[in-house]
Amino acid sequence: MEFRGVMGGLYRISEWIMRLSVINLLWMLCSIPVFFFAFMGLVSPSVDALKASLPIIAILAPFTLFPATSAMFAVARKWVTGEEDVPLLKTYFRGYKENYLQSMVGGIFFVIIFVIIAVNYFFYLKQGSSLKLLAVLFIAFTVIIIISLFNFFSIMVHLHMKVLQILKNAVLITIGNPINSIVLLLCNGAILYICLTKFNFFLVVFFMGSIMATFSFWQFNRSFTKLQTKQQELEEKEQQRLAEAQEEEEQSDTEAVTEGEEESKKEISLHKKDENEKTRD
Repeated sequence: MEFRGVMGGLYRISEWIMRLSVINLLWMLCSIPVFFFAFMGLVSPSVDALKASLPIIAILAPFTLFPATSAMFAVARKWVTGEEDVPLLKTYFRGYKENYLQSMVGGIFFVIIFVIIAVNYFFYLKQGSSLKLLAVLFIAFTVIIIISLFNFFSIMVHLHMKVLQILKNAVLITIGNPINSIVLLLCNGAILYICLTKFNFFLVVFFMGSIMATFSFWQFNRSFTKLQTKQQELEEKEQQRLAEAQEEEEQSDTEAVTEGEEESKKEISLHKKDENEKTRD
């Protein structure tokens, strides 16, 4: 039974609330060690407790948070590409299983990069004024890596590639599309800010991750579709150019054959004239 009008709109809204909340809860449950230590560090009155929890989070994240996030992006991909009525649990855990190894390896890579950036940032921040500029460069590099992280998950669930290819393309897409990258960063930053400050942890538990994943993949898919369209247009132009070149070549060959036939006819006619003159003599 399909509802229409106001009831249909309310039904679709409630359906999307259910979808987003279920996937977000699955994401948090599969990442519960990371969220547990993060929560304990944040609620602790001592800053040292937060600092002590960061190494534990860095170790656990590639094995829990990254695979769970890849599964969430797999479901978001289905939604964005038009498959809205997919079974949530089955699709989520299938994505978790299929992308576990790649997301784990990618997670180890990103964690190492973030650790290197953090160490260098605090090191150069303590130096003289001339070296403090390097700390600003590391902030810019951090922004690029964060945006690349979203693109990493989108590419992994959408395309069949090796981990190194996914990492390389994630960075290239981030740098090659600066406007889309800035929009992605600002919108996800706004979602994160609203969820953490305005509604306490209600949106974090039920909606934050799923909304960010859906928006991130939608933004990636839009850019990827445009890129595919441009590539197809270039391929069509290249095929048209080759076809025109082939036609010109065939025409030139035909003209050459025609000229050769005309020359042979002239030679035959001249030969006949010589024979006629000889017979007369």
